[in-house]
Amino acid sequence: MTKEQDADLYYLAIQKSGLSIYSDIAINTKLWMPIEVLKTLLNCSLIGVNLRGLPLRTRSKKVKELVCKALGFQAPNSFKKTQPRFPAQDLDTYVQKSNNLQIWNEEITPSRRYAIIRVSEDGIVVKVKIVTGSALESLDKTGTLTQKYQARLILGNYSRELITEKDTGRLVDHLSDNADMKGHKPTNYPVHGALFPIAILFDKLVPLIGLRIIDPGKDQERNRGAELQRLVCQALGYDAYLDNGRFPDILNQLLEVKLQTSLTVDLGLVTPDSLNCLDIPNLSNHPFRHCDVRYALFYGSTDGLEITLTHLFLTTGRSFFSRFPQFHGKVLNRKLQIPLPRNFFD
Repeated sequence: MTKEQDADLYYLAIQKSGLSIYSDIAINTKLWMPIEVLKTLLNCSLIGVNLRGLPLRTRSKKVKELVCKALGFQAPNSFKKTQPRFPAQDLDTYVQKSNNLQIWNEEITPSRRYAIIRVSEDGIVVKVKIVTGSALESLDKTGTLTQKYQARLILGNYSRELITEKDTGRLVDHLSDNADMKGHKPTNYPVHGALFPIAILFDKLVPLIGLRIIDPGKDQERNRGAELQRLVCQALGYDAYLDNGRFPDILNQLLEVKLQTSLTVDLGLVTPDSLNCLDIPNLSNHPFRHCDVRYALFYGSTDGLEITLTHLFLTTGRSFFSRFPQFHGKVLNRKLQIPLPRNFFD
């Protein structure tokens, strides 16, 4: 019997059973699929599937539906937030265009099966590899969970919102309506008298609404953000665009720039309203804090090739959560990052 024939027997048994992906079938040897069977069925069904341009949630749901179909299960109308996603086969799925595997809000389970679905730069599924949690643990060199806060972006009735018209008190003495960025660099430290008030920043950024930028893909967040930051630097009057990867993005204006095509805002390890001091030189007796930073959130729609900027929200860190609710109160979302070897899919 070939591998394909053996896999088909399991597929037909699952299909005939009428059980769901949430059923407990681990003790049923006729329904519990070995890794080789999972590998055969998923590769036969998924290779060649086009996932290009799909929003992350839509892509995730489509992949789960395809996995259900491949294994012989009826896909539910809505998927429960279970760990793993397919309890009946103790199986989780991850779609990977890069070799940086991210596992959110959970430790690796040694006995669990993980389907790592490789997609090409064009979003085409090219291979599926099935490994146990034990195999993944051997690739995790640190075991460190990266933590970050998140908030919900709620679109209102207006395409542009200045959420607070005044900066925090620690910026007031250093602001100037007539600041000129000629000779300044975006990556320089703030300078007294060369910080735009938040209302002026807003006026300068509003004309960016309606512009289009190239969309390199949702898994290329840094490249997407760079295109927007380049436009922001131009709008503020800088001679050139520079980025050194520090927080905030436009350090010279204490301005963090975020490009959103989803309603989940990633905030990093510190909340915007934090009173913790920034690691920059003081301009007075009162050092700048995270809550003094200005946040420009641009929301856009994408067709997979270009992002059209449709909304602008500008706020201080102190007022951030007055407009954008934080996920789960003070809970951080955590991810485990595992670098996959270059030959992982060979």
